[in-house]
Amino acid sequence: MQVSITIMSLNLAAVAAMMITGWFMSLVYRNVTIVDSLWGLGFVLIAWLTYAMSDGYEGRKLLIAMLVTMWGLRLSLYLSWRNWGKGEDPRYGGWRKMSGERFWLVSLFKVFILQALFLWVISLVLQIGQLAATPASFTWLDGLGVVIWASGFIFESIGDWQLAQFKSNPASKGRVMDRGLWAYTRHPNYFGEFLVWWGIFLITLSTPNSWWTILSPAIITVVLLKMTGIALTEKALLENRPGYSDYIKRTSAFVPWRPAKERK
Repeated sequence: MQVSITIMSLNLAAVAAMMITGWFMSLVYRNVTIVDSLWGLGFVLIAWLTYAMSDGYEGRKLLIAMLVTMWGLRLSLYLSWRNWGKGEDPRYGGWRKMSGERFWLVSLFKVFILQALFLWVISLVLQIGQLAATPASFTWLDGLGVVIWASGFIFESIGDWQLAQFKSNPASKGRVMDRGLWAYTRHPNYFGEFLVWWGIFLITLSTPNSWWTILSPAIITVVLLKMTGIALTEKALLENRPGYSDYIKRTSAFVPWRPAKERK
């Protein structure tokens, strides 16, 4: 137990140091949007630090670290590419305006430290999964978790790619993305993220006394559905995209389903 607490404490310190470094960079560039790119990298950092420091079952340790790395690097690269040269995200711009000259300090706690804490709490599921020495073999829960993780990773990746292709077309300016996966769910990227974290939870659930790590995918689900995910995104889209209200009427918000016009 003492070893586990030490490892998790060191992970918290590491991800806090990474975010504070990001904060210093945001001061130089006057742009805190960099925190979005650091989000996925923070999980990768924790995954490999845990892998290096823990004595859990090697197969499961490597599996979790690899899955988290694939997801985190893809997300970080995608967000970095998407945000490159586009200035500060309007969310952070609004906070900068409200805080005025104090924003340089406010952003440290309200943006970077807060995300470090959120990141660490959510990462408990991947830390506990690697710390467990038993079972010293893969189980059916590991297999099911990989299948669900893979489904989410593919869904999220395709959704982001389709959206990027849509936005790159000048004819799409001001229009609503309602093609491909976006015809079946208004947020395929969020649904994919949801599956990714529930998949990792199932892998960890194969280890003893790990049921409580359901906290991690539960937090992700609440964030996606009620906080910075669907709720915040759709508020902005309703204000800036004519026709988005009609899109809402015919398309599932989260779980993929046939568009309303196709239902009998």
